[in-house]
Amino acid sequence: MGQVKIALIQVSAAKGPAANLKKNITKIEEAARKGARIICLEELFLTPYFPQTENAKNFRFAETIPGPTVQALSKVARENAAVLIVPIFEKRTRGIYHNSAAVIDADGRFLGAYRKMHIPDDPQFFEKFYFSPGDSGFKVFKTRYAKISVLICWDQWFPEAARSAALQGAEIIFYPTAIGHSLKEKPKVVAGQISAWEIIQRSHAVANGIFVAACNRTGKEGGLNFWGNSFVSDPFGKIIARARTKEQIVFAVCDFSEIEMTRQNWPFMRDRRVDAYQPVLERFIDE
Repeated sequence: MGQVKIALIQVSAAKGPAANLKKNITKIEEAARKGARIICLEELFLTPYFPQTENAKNFRFAETIPGPTVQALSKVARENAAVLIVPIFEKRTRGIYHNSAAVIDADGRFLGAYRKMHIPDDPQFFEKFYFSPGDSGFKVFKTRYAKISVLICWDQWFPEAARSAALQGAEIIFYPTAIGHSLKEKPKVVAGQISAWEIIQRSHAVANGIFVAACNRTGKEGGLNFWGNSFVSDPFGKIIARARTKEQIVFAVCDFSEIEMTRQNWPFMRDRRVDAYQPVLERFIDE
């Protein structure tokens, strides 16, 4: 069944794209030297988290996919024989932008991109101002080392997204993320938010019998404190690697035999009632 060592790059943002690219390339190379074969960067890694405000000047950060960042990191992927998950503010065409993630295989080939499907609009997370909802569907990428799916941040809260990835054969779901709390929040509230964030993602691992890896940014930016806490869960929901709040590369070995073992003992896939799930497609069911 095989196994693969993965890495999540949890860092704070530098001021500009060039500095962030350089910083993350250094971390990628470090992770690869330590044996990581699939490496995930955090959501919108090239910039500070600009959706804290609605400002049209921020559209200048967008680029095409593939484009300059994919080109630069394709070389890094090839030189390090590593699969890279590269979140990018994508300019699709004039006036249409997406919160996306490119997947680059270990030989430097661009495999495709996922466009974030669920777009939040909350105080300090004004993403609907910038991003059109994704229309790529939930995708699985067959890389050199594993079949992976990439979902992005707000997608974390939706079990339908994780299930769709698992049904297409994903062995690991990666969630590049930029989630934090207002500096005004009380510590007890923050602790509850982090707990809920972790629980929902671990539940995706359990319900689908797959590995889940959440890669979050860290550090204070404007009125937000990004809480880090990047982690990897095995198919039974056990945390096998975790960061705290500081910059850190999170490493984990994913043994794919655990997927088969978990699904044999907890056969949720076998017992699904696909004939009875039509209500899931409704916005709401009135009583």
